[in-house]
Amino acid sequence: MHIEFTQADESHVEDLVELVNSAYRGDSSKKGWTTEADLLDGQRVDEDGILDNIEREGSVILIAEDDDTGKVLGCVHLEDHKGKCYLGMLTVDPTLQKHGIGKMLIQESEAFAQFWGCTHIYMTVITVRTELIKWYEKHGFKNTGEKKPFPYGDERFGIPKVDNLEFVVLEKKI
Repeated sequence: MHIEFTQADESHVEDLVELVNSAYRGDSSKKGWTTEADLLDGQRVDEDGILDNIEREGSVILIAEDDDTGKVLGCVHLEDHKGKCYLGMLTVDPTLQKHGIGKMLIQESEAFAQFWGCTHIYMTVITVRTELIKWYEKHGFKNTGEKKPFPYGDERFGIPKVDNLEFVVLEKKI
């Protein structure tokens, strides 16, 4: 398998919705280790949100694509926040996790952020996702201690199955 990295466009919207939702929600997500299925029901993303991320100024979705088949294997959303780059929606097909695709997506994200002139990359992760936080720390991200509230009541981000969800901000100097 040869992986090519490129920017998503409107032709990728349906594949991205399917990929991201399959990696984070429902039974399909339990094939990988990044599942949020025990914490959240509902969708992780929808077509309108993906399209907005693709079309918005200073926002891009990078995709990892199998060069032979054209299948989208993973993706990451990046947003330029004036010197800092927000990284979100890092996703790898649940059946292909633990094969280095996530690490490659982070490396591509860092290169893209540097192209934008950013000196830092930051993200938010649900605080109870300790295994995921450790994975990001292994890849150079530091827990800033800053917390952000979970958007309870906004079903675009899922339907919480548990109380007291919140995000922690992780950051990396690049």
